[in-house]
Amino acid sequence: MEAFLLMANIDLENTASETIETQTEISSELTQGSALEAVSEPVAASIEMPSVENARRLRFEGTRTPAGAPTLPALGDYTDFRQFLKDIYAHRRITESTGVRSYSYSAFSAAADIKSPNYLKLIIEGRRNLSDDMILRFAKALRLQKSETEEFRALVHYGQATEPIQRNQYLKELADIRARRAFATGELSPQAWEKVPSWMGWVLYAMTDQQGVSFDPSELYRLMRAKTSPEDVRNELNRLVVNGDLKSETSADGFVSVSKARDLIDSPQELPVEMIRKLQAELIYLGIESLFRDSPKEREFGAMTIAMTQSEFEQVRFELRQMRKRIQKDLKMKREAGPGERVYQMNVQLFPVTDKSEGGLA
Repeated sequence: MEAFLLMANIDLENTASETIETQTEISSELTQGSALEAVSEPVAASIEMPSVENARRLRFEGTRTPAGAPTLPALGDYTDFRQFLKDIYAHRRITESTGVRSYSYSAFSAAADIKSPNYLKLIIEGRRNLSDDMILRFAKALRLQKSETEEFRALVHYGQATEPIQRNQYLKELADIRARRAFATGELSPQAWEKVPSWMGWVLYAMTDQQGVSFDPSELYRLMRAKTSPEDVRNELNRLVVNGDLKSETSADGFVSVSKARDLIDSPQELPVEMIRKLQAELIYLGIESLFRDSPKEREFGAMTIAMTQSEFEQVRFELRQMRKRIQKDLKMKREAGPGERVYQMNVQLFPVTDKSEGGLA
């Protein structure tokens, strides 16, 4: 029997369960698709549907302050640094142009101490990339604070990376930075921060259904296949016990048993988006590690890429959610009858990789 690590069956909105599936079915040995299923994210469309930057631009163009100026584009709203730069430039064209002189690319270059007057234009158009030195210069011209500079650097690295593993590493870094920033600024309360366990918390929680597990931190660390440390395992286990998610009992002969005390998430509707994205990024990265570490006999990766109508997408998404719920229900019943042998992570992803063409269907 096997113990699957399935996130609490939460469907707040469209990001819920997902499986990368890419045109013809690809065998497990050749697949480069991973799968993400975690806690669903309370947003108005599937993970960045179809282009989150388009939505940001519409908001930027359509929202104006009482004085008539558009709102300043917020760095945290973007996953495309070139679109962010484009929107910042458009904002300054409106807000910083005078009757004598319009704000220009050369004005930005001067603020960044760059000789080329059109360097910003080349970056926006994707004809040049930013080095680490140029990232700092751009941050200066963008008037970013130190913490925002760190976020901008991660955003640029993510946008310029070409290898999938690199992109996922930078995306995870970006999600971590944004979650920490939200916590530091008070957008996330300490209570909200504690509501969403890390990937390790979910694994430890599921290990209570795994046979033969001693909850000694050094033994738990030995069983973990993902990169971590004994100290991290100890801290996460203590956090779960202190928070009341797990309960620890010691028998008369000194044997310590750990079991589930309650569901890890009580009120899914109250989960902070930043923390959900951070968790989802961690789980995606676990899948990438497995792709290169584990034998095809130990995992199942499949992918297909295919065009769909909106109604077909909705139907497929519905069927994936029903499949996930059915698997979870069946495995929960089996775990009541006996423990599993290992903990597995099951991710499911379904997301758009193109936007609708202007001449396409509405």
